Amino acid sequence: MPWNRVDVDEQRIAFVIRDARGKEPMKQLCAEFGISRPTGYLWRNRYRESGNLAGVRERSRRPKRSPQQTSAEIEQRVVELRQQYSWGAPKLQLLLAREGLQVPERTVHRILKRHGLVAVEDGHPPLRQRFEREAPNQLWQMDGKGKYKLEQGACYPLSILDDHSRYLVGLYALRAFQSQGIHECLVKTFEQQGLPEAMLMDRGTQWWSTSSEHGLTWLSVALIKQGIQLIYGRPHHPQTQGKVERFHRTLDLAVRHRGKPHQWEQWPALLSDIRQEYNQVRPHEALQMQTPASRYRRSSREYQPQPAAWEYGVGAEVRQLNPAGCLWAEGRQWFVCEALAGERVQVERMPGKLVIRYRQMYIREIDTQGGWTAPFVVPIGAEPG
Repeated sequence: MPWNRVDVDEQRIAFVIRDARGKEPMKQLCAEFGISRPTGYLWRNRYRESGNLAGVRERSRRPKRSPQQTSAEIEQRVVELRQQYSWGAPKLQLLLAREGLQVPERTVHRILKRHGLVAVEDGHPPLRQRFEREAPNQLWQMDGKGKYKLEQGACYPLSILDDHSRYLVGLYALRAFQSQGIHECLVKTFEQQGLPEAMLMDRGTQWWSTSSEHGLTWLSVALIKQGIQLIYGRPHHPQTQGKVERFHRTLDLAVRHRGKPHQWEQWPALLSDIRQEYNQVRPHEALQMQTPASRYRRSSREYQPQPAAWEYGVGAEVRQLNPAGCLWAEGRQWFVCEALAGERVQVERMPGKLVIRYRQMYIREIDTQGGWTAPFVVPIGAEPG
């Protein structure tokens, strides 16, 4: 069975559903889920207090008040020094240290950003550690570059980058940044390079729906069917996809160096040349001056043009959603998810409620007594870039 990773929130929801049925002792249930009984009672109480399954999900561990929070005096001093010298965070940190104020460089940089005092040439504070996956194809980052205007129309580059090796598994020229064209590029990439375990992307409308409440689009469902875990970057945090964002700056430089074409027909060949040079020739500083190609290997997971039907398990109540993505149950129609129209889902029952699951994802909670429904929003993966 593909994509058998169990999310922490999925585990909590599954536990509460079983517990609410009242058919198993708490001790036995906790042992099966690998948690302590105090944790089991905590999850039960959270559900009972909130009245919905979303209440048992992971909560922030950030304290409401932090003794290490930057004081207003330090923040004011950083702003004063910036206005006096116009220097960046590294130099300002040294000035603060001379005054007996030990402030991390990252904190100084964040203060400058909050006050709109970061110039383009300041860049970002140096990273103390580079985060990357341990092996190729564990994670691919995908993003659109934005358009290059042409004499007629525009070119929209689509970049797909392997997180571990920085290898460009795909770089495509699109006439428009639309789902169908992106899907065709993905299929081509999968056929050539195999499948990744996960893909990281922003909340672009092609793969994240703002209207469906839980983010699924037909394109994201197509990726899920290939057993690919979807990870979405935080809104307004492009650094989540830092590697592909950094490549886009390199792409801009390469396009300017070669001379930006004004005709669409020239773009596919140009991007192909840039991809070949980036992967095979250009030394990469983050790779100790090795090339991305030297660290990449093709995935052993093959693309499935016709993915096998998902097996929900013996005894599972499996129903098919109608063409509008709705479920008929308890004498009425309930909306589940438009992107899952016609798909088979599992219905898990608990007192007064139905919980809808697509493959290993909990999609929607239906309160049949209160007459309301609520989506389980796709968790945001705040993966470092």
